[in-house]
Amino acid sequence: MNIFLVIFGMTLATYIPRLAPVFIVDKIKLPNWINQWLKMIPFAALGALIFPGILTIEKELPVVGLVGGLVAVVSAYFKLHIFYVILSSIAAVMLMKVLV
Repeated sequence: MNIFLVIFGMTLATYIPRLAPVFIVDKIKLPNWINQWLKMIPFAALGALIFPGILTIEKELPVVGLVGGLVAVVSAYFKLHIFYVILSSIAAVMLMKVLV
């Protein structure tokens, strides 16, 4: 029974700080620069998650992953469908592994 109280207490301790901003942010008018900054957080987080993986595709030769990432960036810049962006970056990595 004690373990369930600990789990319930930990759930509340993590849930309340995550839930509170949902109700508070709607009532507060934030400056435009803060709104712009908050809108960029998902992109920054995604980049922070993806970039280490790009560098560790090939341990001895990180240029393989960098080329794949560059192909993905260029493909996305030209507004290709996400399927083609992923497919082109995979093909670039496979080609680099064969060539190098």
